[in-house]
Amino acid sequence: MKKVAILLFVLSVCACSNKHKEAKNVASDYNIIPKPVSMVPADGKFLVDAETIVSGNASLEKEGAYLAQLLSIASGHEISFNPEGDRVDNAIVIQTDESIANEEGYTLSVQYNQIVITGKTAKGVFYGIQSLRQLLPEETEKGAVAELTIPAVEIEDNPEFKYRGMHLDVARHFFPVDFVKKYIDLIAMHKMNKFHWHLTEDQGWRIEIKKYPELTEVGGYRNGTIVGHHPGTENDNKKYGGFYTQEEIKEVVKYAAERHITVIPEIELPGHSSAAIAAYPSLSCFPEEPTVVTKDMMSEKGKALQADGTAKIVQETWGVFPDVYCAGKDETFEFLTNVLDEVIPLFPSKYVHIGGDECPKENWERCPNCQKRIKEEGLADEHELQSYFIERIEKYVNSKGKDIIGWDEILEGGLAPNATVMSWRGEAGGIEAAKQNHDVIMTPNESNYFDHYQSKDQDNEPLAIGGFTTVEEVYNYNPIPKELTEEQAKYILGSQGNVWTEYIGTTEQMEYMILPRMTALSEVVWSPSKNWDDFKGRLSQMKARYDAMGLNYAKHVFEE
Repeated sequence: MKKVAILLFVLSVCACSNKHKEAKNVASDYNIIPKPVSMVPADGKFLVDAETIVSGNASLEKEGAYLAQLLSIASGHEISFNPEGDRVDNAIVIQTDESIANEEGYTLSVQYNQIVITGKTAKGVFYGIQSLRQLLPEETEKGAVAELTIPAVEIEDNPEFKYRGMHLDVARHFFPVDFVKKYIDLIAMHKMNKFHWHLTEDQGWRIEIKKYPELTEVGGYRNGTIVGHHPGTENDNKKYGGFYTQEEIKEVVKYAAERHITVIPEIELPGHSSAAIAAYPSLSCFPEEPTVVTKDMMSEKGKALQADGTAKIVQETWGVFPDVYCAGKDETFEFLTNVLDEVIPLFPSKYVHIGGDECPKENWERCPNCQKRIKEEGLADEHELQSYFIERIEKYVNSKGKDIIGWDEILEGGLAPNATVMSWRGEAGGIEAAKQNHDVIMTPNESNYFDHYQSKDQDNEPLAIGGFTTVEEVYNYNPIPKELTEEQAKYILGSQGNVWTEYIGTTEQMEYMILPRMTALSEVVWSPSKNWDDFKGRLSQMKARYDAMGLNYAKHVFEE
């Protein structure tokens, strides 16, 4: 009887093995976004069960632990990473291979009895894991399935562009650490690798600077916010704000690094600086002149403060304001270098974004200190004064082993020597910078601004800044302008999606604005060839993944 039981057990194992070896897969099993460079489906399914292990060398422990946790949640079994594991059957092996050409390239081989993920580096291994994740049933995003199988496939893959990013403005509206991590998880799922964190603005200063505590104590909070579209119908008179401690910044940077995402901080200068000036009025050309809120939409508290002699307040409306950092005072540069001395050690990124956009010149035109600076430095005008400002900051950033990124306005008056240009006012700035042999990141507002409306039926849409950008328009964007030669095109590092938050005040609305436009952009910056109809078909499966993840995505593209 005992021998019969053993025989039956062996036969059942063999039958199960044959079932998975011979299983037939269908096209809908392979809806990966961004689309891999090469993907060859095959017959067979790998079964994830209680005996499955993840193995690899110790240098891939973070990736192994990440994958093991992912599979544990998806299967309901306790899957572990075993750095010493050398099993062939029922193992998922992660490894590196320096012969892979692209630094972020990987291969993924799924067979019925083994999975092997090979990357040039740990980054490639991580991206292979993201592809494996999308081969899992969508419902695994919310928990275990009864029998977890992965369809057989052979994938060879690598990204088209080095820079694949998403931006987040937390200054107009503040988002807590937990949501920032969720945002980073979405970046990772889409195989993007840069998180541009816009931390300072007219309406709020969001990063703790210990040398200047009032930047967050005063600059981190506004006393009210306009209601409705600019210039607003009234002020809500509600104190609003928040900031990240340096420990929280470190926590986010570490979290991103574990997902192979570089966090690029933005400290805006010389414009968009009302919050800093509210905290330290002497940074203004005219410290005694009161802050002006457009159409007199100032909060009652703001009016009371000004009546009591506090001239400067954190801005309560949206737009571009003339009260900017004074370029004629050495105190301004001492302040900014001291700020950078605390910011730079928090971010391992090669880059520091210094803004440089939308800096009105009228205060500089009438400021004796700025006019004296122009004369002493032999500058032609206020545009060259801005270039002087940017170059002085760039020189300091370079002395710390970092490079600057600036919005395309930094071209005005002459481009700083080592600057990377982020082209947002269309492509013209990026084209000009590339022709000057400067690195460029393309973020044109026509296709890459995810704070725009997604439907022409704006009455049934959440309030937005304006514009109209569909998923298809994002998908059809090509970061390489046709005006560039092949040699000049090499200076285009990639592209990113920008999310400005004047009208985005909740995490649910944020998700609605970025998805699925972010998904479309991920394929733009990863895949060498694109086909809208093919993408749209795969996007329908991504929609099921959004649903399982409980995301509040926009549904327009699925209703066409």
